Amino acid sequence: MDKRIIFSVAGSGKTFLIISELDLNHRALIITYTINNIRNLEKRIQEKFGYMPKNIKVVSYFTFLHNFCYRPLLSHKVKSKGLHWDIPPQYTRTFRRDNKNYYLSKGQRLYHNRLSKLLEVENILDEVNARLEKYYDCLYIDEVQDFGGHDFDFLKSISKANLTMLFVGDFFQHTFDTSRDSNTNATLHDDYDRYQAEFKKMGLVPDAQSLSKTFRCSPTVCDFIREKLKIEIHSHKTEPSTVEVISDTSTAATIFHNSEIVKIFYQEHYKYACHSRNWGECKGEDAFVDICVVLNKGTFKKYSSNKLHELSPRTKNKLYVACSRAGNHLYFVDESLLKCFKR
Repeated sequence: MDKRIIFSVAGSGKTFLIISELDLNHRALIITYTINNIRNLEKRIQEKFGYMPKNIKVVSYFTFLHNFCYRPLLSHKVKSKGLHWDIPPQYTRTFRRDNKNYYLSKGQRLYHNRLSKLLEVENILDEVNARLEKYYDCLYIDEVQDFGGHDFDFLKSISKANLTMLFVGDFFQHTFDTSRDSNTNATLHDDYDRYQAEFKKMGLVPDAQSLSKTFRCSPTVCDFIREKLKIEIHSHKTEPSTVEVISDTSTAATIFHNSEIVKIFYQEHYKYACHSRNWGECKGEDAFVDICVVLNKGTFKKYSSNKLHELSPRTKNKLYVACSRAGNHLYFVDESLLKCFKR
């Protein structure tokens, strides 16, 4: 079976690539992480076929884990009332892995970040693969960079299923972890080369070239990302655009009130009455043209000293996500210039 992983950059057309491989003759399962990507994938599929074909299914990762894996194979043995989205209490880490209380909250809900571990402990991983082979011909996993913890081990298991597989993701857009629990795969994203090697061990053929250029960002924005964040990205475009730091209150106010320029804050964007998002949560959105990335105090200090690449990996990745939303011009503003608009 053809099994591949494509390492992409932001705006390089990974959704287009997945959609281009779909047809009406093969049963396809597409698993992704963010709600934005589910909506985007379903929209693109309907645009291609004119409707949502019955042989194509798009699901979130945890819907897949709970509804496709747990409910038909394990719910008769381990009863629950759904998923628990909070991080498990610290004391539960001392429980044996065959203790049901390691997986269930006091309200009898399954801890989302331990569900895949439960499937492993209950020895039903082969049954999961058998179900995949029974109901699907092709498996596509989008945003694969966000798989972590127990879920990355689960990914290794399902990669053994006898299906055509395509995994796609941008290592530097790793801003979430599907599972974070103690030290399980804690260093997975520390080194890009070692990360790629993990997929080779799974038997997937790596491809770092097909999606190495962005259709979204201009050469100017790509230059900024490469030079300031030290993240490799190039553009299919040839026309330059603007990358500018706004330093005066008047221009900052004009941009703030311009609804066509999306303001992307580090956090708590909802506290500002404008067209806005947060750095990390805008991942998967590709309809923006001009954007203004709002830099908090610490990040603005790094920017001013030309040390953005020294940000913590998680923060730097979120900033990369924010900057790479720009379809044209990219502005930066110190958050202190917008404090007067905070509600």
